Amino acid sequence: MTETTVFPEGFLWGGATAANQVEGAYDVGGKGLSVQDVLPHGGIGSPRSEGPTPDNLKLEAIDFYHRYADDIALFARMGFKTYRFSIAWSRIFPKGDEAEPNEEGLAFYDRVLDELEKHGIEPLVTISHYETPLHLAETYDGWVSRDLIGFYENYARTLFERYGARVKYWLTFNEINSLLHAPFMSGGISTPKEQLGEQALYQAMHHELVASARATRIAREVAPNAQIGCMVLSMPVYPLSPDPADVLQVMKSDHANLVYGDVHTRGVYPGYFLRTLHEKGIALDITDQDRDDLTNTVDFVSFSYYMSIAETAGPAKKVSGAGNIMGGVPNPTLEASEWGWQIDPVGLRIVLNQFWDRWQKPLFIVENGLGAKDQLVEVDGVKTVVDDYRIAYLNDHLVQVGEAITDGVDVLGYTSWGCIDLVSASTAQLSKRYGFIYVDRNDDGSGSLARHPKKSFHWYAEVIRTNGASLTS
Repeated sequence: MTETTVFPEGFLWGGATAANQVEGAYDVGGKGLSVQDVLPHGGIGSPRSEGPTPDNLKLEAIDFYHRYADDIALFARMGFKTYRFSIAWSRIFPKGDEAEPNEEGLAFYDRVLDELEKHGIEPLVTISHYETPLHLAETYDGWVSRDLIGFYENYARTLFERYGARVKYWLTFNEINSLLHAPFMSGGISTPKEQLGEQALYQAMHHELVASARATRIAREVAPNAQIGCMVLSMPVYPLSPDPADVLQVMKSDHANLVYGDVHTRGVYPGYFLRTLHEKGIALDITDQDRDDLTNTVDFVSFSYYMSIAETAGPAKKVSGAGNIMGGVPNPTLEASEWGWQIDPVGLRIVLNQFWDRWQKPLFIVENGLGAKDQLVEVDGVKTVVDDYRIAYLNDHLVQVGEAITDGVDVLGYTSWGCIDLVSASTAQLSKRYGFIYVDRNDDGSGSLARHPKKSFHWYAEVIRTNGASLTS
């Protein structure tokens, strides 16, 4: 039987991780501390510690730093076309404000790229993924300070000069629109959230957007063949009722989330955002140079997708599941994961169409997955996880990606989040597992770190081999 698929030839199938959630080796090779090293219980509203503590699983994580070659070989067995990973800023600039980079850190990522090239896997690199150097957080109050633009510019230029000929796809900031909701994790802002004024938060947002645009300009100078993308957290919003007041509330909620992509793709702040600032009494410090920088718009838009929310103008209980960065009203028509994230495959088709219609830029789904408590079992003498629930979740979401492609949306690729089990960003647990590969480590730090392919490992390999033709509607 001939296999047919709507996924285009060259579609970039793969998986995604972040340095702070997989690498470990937090004090190896000249690496400095990042904000993640003092967030032992996750980054969404959890208190920080004074320094690294034994209960912070990210300090060792899954030891990708020493096991990267074997892990990449497992990705290759699945047939990955691309692997999204982040570079730890404090591995390259331990404090963040040095003039010269740490050669040991640069050499580590050279070795990672060597392995990817050996297996024919395209790297997709995130420059800053929730791991601002701790020194920048404590000394400058993170992105509240305009100084961070220059430090980030130096960091990005260093990466483009070192790896520009080897890396085609780059993302400037992970989920840049999370800054207002998780200021320490996302923006390295040390001022406690309850003491942080909106003026400072929006100024930090502006600084990140300028830094992202400057990095885009530098890449075009240093690595002209590179493609530069932004990365946003997507969350489609539905009205709880057809009441126009609820629909208007949805529009406002959407605007608060879409402004980041609007600036990245259009190069100016939209009128609705300027109105928001005016009504809040906020006057941003925006220089003429900033305005010129922002015109360096991205080549593509990447995003994470995990859930949708509903909104209403009236009183309603907000989503309360652990690790929700952006709150909303639960949708009574949807089921939720063990962590309270509502499961909505159709929402992925909706957001793909919304982004394409709005921005007319190629789209890249760089995070999507199901966090669940997996059970390691033995099947025919082999340790594995029978994760049919994950297969069903991913299948249903990928079917909707195919529908969006049929709608005419230009989709570059799909990288499932946490393709190998890692430490959760929101809760700092290992028991919240996303991967196709089980890692033998537990929330108390015990375990051998052995790797075991799950049932979904073989399912995803077939999806990639058939370019999506094996998906079931």
